[in-house]
Amino acid sequence: MDALSVAFVTGSAGLIGSESVRHFAALGFEVVGIDNDLRSSFFGADASTAWNARRLSRDLGPAYTHLTLDIRDREALARAFRRYGDAVSVVIHTAAQPSHDWAARDPFTDFDVNATGTLNLLQNAREHCPEAPFVHCSTNKVYGDRPNDLPLVELDTRFELAASHPYAGGVPEEMPVDASLHSLFGASKLAADVLVQEYGRYFGMRTACFRAGTLTGPAHSAAHLHGFLGYLMRCAMTRRPYTVVGHGGKQVRDTLHSRDVVRAFEAFWREPRPAAVYNLGGGRHANCSVLEAIELVEKITGEELERSYADRPRPGDHRWWIGSNARFTAEHPGWRPTYDVLDILYEIHDANRDRWTPTR
Repeated sequence: MDALSVAFVTGSAGLIGSESVRHFAALGFEVVGIDNDLRSSFFGADASTAWNARRLSRDLGPAYTHLTLDIRDREALARAFRRYGDAVSVVIHTAAQPSHDWAARDPFTDFDVNATGTLNLLQNAREHCPEAPFVHCSTNKVYGDRPNDLPLVELDTRFELAASHPYAGGVPEEMPVDASLHSLFGASKLAADVLVQEYGRYFGMRTACFRAGTLTGPAHSAAHLHGFLGYLMRCAMTRRPYTVVGHGGKQVRDTLHSRDVVRAFEAFWREPRPAAVYNLGGGRHANCSVLEAIELVEKITGEELERSYADRPRPGDHRWWIGSNARFTAEHPGWRPTYDVLDILYEIHDANRDRWTPTR
């Protein structure tokens, strides 16, 4: 690889961003990270990613350049893109406001970050490095609450879909996005998703929207409003009470480790195409309900989790989401999820043993 090849990574101190930084640096890229720790403004000091930014700079040295920029700042972004120009060989966009609840509190900021910030990046990429594949970390929330129309069966610990149903192996990208409740967060992410597709179709840029389920891993700055498995483990390790929100805890999520996510990003970078759209998640390989995750966390920590139940679910919350990876694996057959839920939780626990200690 050309030593001057540059990878731009937004949200570079976050979970997927930091994993992308490490992964592409290991491939020989000079990585430029863009992150202004807006997560701490969204969710408080506990959710700050500053610790991870420091760790990246320490571990990677000159292979990593950190830019404290806001993706809403068009002039600052333009200066960064002009500086590196067509040396940029890939743009990985993971920066976002990621919470349903937070978006309802401040819709302008949510939309400006998720939709307008994405537009700013796309246009700069088009002007300065149009040949660079553009990878966008989207979300399954672009489908709104349409998955709740599936004929789910309530079991002891989870909702489930009958094995005879066409979507039993996972929801495909053909699921409609219209006539459903998205939440304002889902709407802003859908706007970004469509923009990424449009820059692929209209301008011929090689873009990908990865519509992910629950992405997780040990580098997550988990918070109450975002980071399901990480926050659950954090509560158990620090002896904080945990609130199960809606559905009796039987809502199901597929879970994908951050390393598996960035391996998918690499696979697309190696074989890109315009306007690609992929569901991406743990699929049938790695999924769990909230109740099942609590049981696993208690097993790992040896502690009973103090918990309460809120009857009312979050607006638009999925009762069941297991995505299909079939389209992506058909186009990139070397990729498969490698971590199951128990593997993921053990790693989160072990990596944060010194950080997440009981508070007095």
